[in-house]
Amino acid sequence: MAYKDYYDVLGVTRGASDADIKSAYRKLAKQYHPDKNQGDEKAAEKFKELGEAYAVLSDPEKRKVYDTYGHAGQVPPGAYTGGMPGADFSGIDGSQFSDFFQGLFGGGSRSGFSGAGGAQVSLEDLLSGMGGGRRFVQNVEGELQVTLQEAFSGTEEHIQVEGKRLTVRVPTGTRDGTRLRLSGQGPGGGDVLLTVRVLDDNRFELDGDDVTVSVDVPAPIAALGGKIKAPTLKGNVELNLPAGSSSGRRVRLRGQGWPKRNGGNGDLFVRVNVTVPSELSERERELYTQLLGSR
Repeated sequence: MAYKDYYDVLGVTRGASDADIKSAYRKLAKQYHPDKNQGDEKAAEKFKELGEAYAVLSDPEKRKVYDTYGHAGQVPPGAYTGGMPGADFSGIDGSQFSDFFQGLFGGGSRSGFSGAGGAQVSLEDLLSGMGGGRRFVQNVEGELQVTLQEAFSGTEEHIQVEGKRLTVRVPTGTRDGTRLRLSGQGPGGGDVLLTVRVLDDNRFELDGDDVTVSVDVPAPIAALGGKIKAPTLKGNVELNLPAGSSSGRRVRLRGQGWPKRNGGNGDLFVRVNVTVPSELSERERELYTQLLGSR
C-alpha cells in the first residue's frame, strides 16, 4: 500500500482544527459514499482512504503520534506503548505502519480504520498489550456510518475484526453519537465499541424528535391552495396546502417525525418554498401583468 499523507487525503493543512477536520471529512465522505457511487471502485477506495485519515486525525493521541512519526519514516523502539516496554517498531516505515493496522483489523462495509470497513483501533490500547509475553486482550473502538434513513428504520451492517465477520444491529431511531457494544468480539475476547455516525441528508433537518423538510411549491398552488407531494422518512405523502401559503409556512404532519425513546414519533414539518418559473410563456406573462395591474 502506497503511503499517503492523511492531511492531503482530507484536503486540510497540518494546523487544521478539529472542527475543520470533521467538516472536511463529512463533506468528502458524503461525496464518495458507496451508496452514491455504486460500482465505482475509485470512489470506494477514496472513501476508505478518507475513513483511515479521519480515524487518525480526529483522535488527539493518534494525531500526535502521526504528526511525530508519520512522515519521519521510522518509529523508535518502545514509542507510545502506553507505558509498557517491549514493543519495538524500529525500521518500520509509514506505509508498513498503516498496513499493520489494516492487516490486523481487515475490511468490511462502513466502519473501521480503513473508513469503509473493519473496526477502528485505539492506538494506545493496541500497543499497550504487546511485548513481555502479555496476552493481547483489548477493546477495539471505531465508527460505523449509516444513512439517515437507515438510522430511522434500523439496519444491520457487517464489519470485520481480525478477519472475523461480525453483524452489527443498528436499532430503529438510532441517533448520531450512539455507542454500540459487541461484547467479547474483540482481540482476545475484548469488546468492539462502535460510535454510530449518521450521514447528513440535504433534504431533512432533525431537531430533537421533529423533522423538517422543504418542498418547492409553484406560485399558483401556493396562492390558490391544492395538493402537493412531500417526502418523509417513510416515503412520499400527499397533502392539501391551504390557499394563501407563502414561503416559510410550515405544515405539521403529526407522528411522522423521529422515533421517540419512550415510544411514538415526533412530528414532520413541511416548509413551503414558493417558486416562480425562470422563463414565462406569453400567456403566463400576460396573466402576471394583469395580476400586477389589479393590485
